[in-house]
Amino acid sequence: MDFRLSPETEAWRAELRAFLKAELPPEFEGDDDFFDNEEQIAFAREFTKKLGARRWFAPAWPEQYGGMGKTAIEQFILNEELAYHRAPSGGRLFTIGITGPTMLVHGTEEQKARYLPKMASGEEWYCQGFSEPGSGSDLASMQTRAVRDGDDYIINGQKIWTSNGHVADRMLLLARTDPDQPKHKGISAFIVDMKTPGITVQGIDNIAYRHDFNQVFFEDVRVPARDLLGGENNGWYVATTTLDFERSNIAAISGARRTIHDLVRWAKERHPGGRPWDKPEVRVKLADLAVKAEVGRLVAFRTAWLQAKGEVPNYEASIGKVWMAMLGIEVANTGVNLLGAYGALQPGSKWAQLRGRVLTSYLLAMSGPIGGGTSEIQKNIIAQRGLGLPRG
Repeated sequence: MDFRLSPETEAWRAELRAFLKAELPPEFEGDDDFFDNEEQIAFAREFTKKLGARRWFAPAWPEQYGGMGKTAIEQFILNEELAYHRAPSGGRLFTIGITGPTMLVHGTEEQKARYLPKMASGEEWYCQGFSEPGSGSDLASMQTRAVRDGDDYIINGQKIWTSNGHVADRMLLLARTDPDQPKHKGISAFIVDMKTPGITVQGIDNIAYRHDFNQVFFEDVRVPARDLLGGENNGWYVATTTLDFERSNIAAISGARRTIHDLVRWAKERHPGGRPWDKPEVRVKLADLAVKAEVGRLVAFRTAWLQAKGEVPNYEASIGKVWMAMLGIEVANTGVNLLGAYGALQPGSKWAQLRGRVLTSYLLAMSGPIGGGTSEIQKNIIAQRGLGLPRG
């Protein structure tokens, strides 16, 4: 792997930083992409469209689909800078990070021409309809059904933990199209308009009392057959491609790096009881976290490097997923303990430090080893596909 970036790529990073400085309000700290109110949603959509107008939302995509024809490295840098500066994502993960790259691999030319430009412009946001109440790590056990009826499929069932489902325009959905086939072979993928009659979205507050998750119900929802992605009963292969893209995790790594830097800055300030930075154990712990964050960044860089070579990362992405889940918990735990009594204050509290972000991170960190595929599943992938070990 080449660790050096070209002068052109470094110039691209500098241009991005100048754009962010100009477009984000002074002292902007982000809203963690929990779209709890119309003001947050409106700002995120406006910001996303500004990126799209410059063809910066999906720079690695071909120009005919709204991109710039750059490599996955430039896309990596974009995601890294946006996450570090806590810029609104606009559903970037599910739109540009997952659905778009998957469509580039599995979509028809007609689908690419119809959907990709609106993704790249920031006009349409996507969500992911994979998990169900009874299907998490064993995703192939899903029960949502799609039955062919003329030029349509009729979909009935339920999805859960659908991040950003309440603000998404479309969904990448998995449904069972042949119940008589082995469970991995009877699944298909669809692009579904979230405004289709029969779809009901119900919010689920997370442990930090923020709205990100949703459950989505489908009752006789008609989806045109032309929106079948990757061919009938080929959805499992579409899904595995999707999950490989999802697990590159540079945004999560960048968020952790920003939190570590915030903690360093806070520790160097004087607080009741003294300056935490003066304690050797504080400096050593924060330095250790900084090193681990850099390791995670390089793992994510490797994933982008493989994509830039035209390869689809697999166990490499799982390594990044496991590492980030562990690091997220450690950073949050360190932050809460470093802030002492302040660390237990919620966002909006009068005396909350760092806008209460550390407590939110602490509460959400426990989901890291679960969401997007459990750490146990990731370790199986690493063992079998990375190390060549047999199944247990």
